[in-house]
Amino acid sequence: MGWTHHGGRLILLVPPYSCPGSASAMCLPVPSATASRFSGAPNIMRLAQFILIHREAILEAWDSFAGTFQPEARVMGARELRDHAEQMLIEIAADISTPQSVQQGVDKSRGEGPKTGVDTASETHAGTRLRSGFSIDQLVAEYRALRASVLLLWSEWPDRDAESREQDTLRFNEAIDKGLAESVSRYSQTVSESQDVFLGVLGHDLRTPLGAILLSAEFFLYADELDSRYTKVAAGIYTSVRRAEKIVENLLDFARTRIGSGIPVDRVEADLTMMCENVVQEVRLLHPDCTVVFQPEERIVGKFDISRMGQVFSNLIENATKHGSPGSPVTVSQQLDGDHAVFAVHNDGEPIAAEDTLRIFNPMTRHSQFALGERGPSAGLGLGLFIAQEIVTAHGGTIKVASSAASGTTFRVRLPLCSYEPVVG
Repeated sequence: MGWTHHGGRLILLVPPYSCPGSASAMCLPVPSATASRFSGAPNIMRLAQFILIHREAILEAWDSFAGTFQPEARVMGARELRDHAEQMLIEIAADISTPQSVQQGVDKSRGEGPKTGVDTASETHAGTRLRSGFSIDQLVAEYRALRASVLLLWSEWPDRDAESREQDTLRFNEAIDKGLAESVSRYSQTVSESQDVFLGVLGHDLRTPLGAILLSAEFFLYADELDSRYTKVAAGIYTSVRRAEKIVENLLDFARTRIGSGIPVDRVEADLTMMCENVVQEVRLLHPDCTVVFQPEERIVGKFDISRMGQVFSNLIENATKHGSPGSPVTVSQQLDGDHAVFAVHNDGEPIAAEDTLRIFNPMTRHSQFALGERGPSAGLGLGLFIAQEIVTAHGGTIKVASSAASGTTFRVRLPLCSYEPVVG
């Protein structure tokens, strides 16, 4: 790193970025008047004092670097480019000046420092940069430029406090890292929340056209005047739309869990066995080539959200038909165990690896070679097992999986028959 003159301007060169005339440096142009900003300051000073007194010189370098990252199709003014940089420098200087124990430094490095409940300048800056079209890489690069400009200016200052130089530099890097972590966290959180809202809106808006297509397919499916060819086409449309509806349903539930509202359940007296029979019949219609065997030991009646439990059964049975061995039946069983209902869905086929059973309900994980290779209209988003777990948990129940080459794969759900009141706090 170092200073150079280029085209009548003072240039700060910071590896590893390049600029015209240099293959290995990042250019941070600073007006030549910057040199005059060092005059009139105390001869001996600490880094926090230096940042506050010379922050305009630092900010000019920031402005110039941020200007090289302006989003396409818009020109940002100096005020917008500078954004919250000055307040960030003030917060950094205050952080450096605050006495800190060794343990407090360790806690801060782990992101466990004290929280004020008020957004920091770094957090606010991240949101503003996101709205301005900056990428997260560009956001991080700004912090690299800020760190480099401060440390270089500080290293060239002739009258630093030698005794505190190392400690000040350490605290400065710590403060920059803290600000960077806050910015990245807020940027990522905002992007994630926006994506979740988008998924929710998309899923909601898809419901209406899918419902219209489904009604049309049902009309033609049961029309007596149509011959078998048209009836077969209508049946295919009906089956595809029902599958799409389930994907949209899972997508909406996933968005609810991500946004924080969770999956709502409304428990009323219901016949779980009858509901499961209906789901099995539906799966048989959707997968005529697959044998689904239902083996209830006795009729189970309790307090459940019957619509949500239908999702659980459907997702688990659909998963078994998808990943089970061709020609092998899928077995669905039900039984009472004291004041709990227990049901299981079993299929033969490729077992789930032991390490994958620990994360199989993670919506971002696909657990088998069959899932990894899914393509075409039968491929889903991998949300079914996650949604099933969320619904079962909301009922106060548990869902577990056991899988081996010898005995196949079994998902087992255990639910309380009576109302479940979640523990708060």
